[in-house]
Amino acid sequence: MLILGLILFGMLIGAAAQLILGREGKRIDWTMAIIAGLVGSFVGGLLFSLLAGDGLEIHPSGIIGSIVGAIIVTAIWRWTRGRKAV
Repeated sequence: MLILGLILFGMLIGAAAQLILGREGKRIDWTMAIIAGLVGSFVGGLLFSLLAGDGLEIHPSGIIGSIVGAIIVTAIWRWTRGRKAV
């Protein structure tokens, strides 16, 4: 059940990152949302929580870090995909 919750949280964070950066087309790329959300949540949330001194508990700093991490991962993903297309 925890794994499903983490995947759902990552998917929502990844979708939020795509909405913040602007969607390509009119739809959300759910594959990118899941991967960017999970990776961004792990890296960004962990770093923000540890830098804020919150430890590994859920706090607003971890959620903000998750969103920032997912935005960075989504931007890098789009940049590399754009370079391959050219």
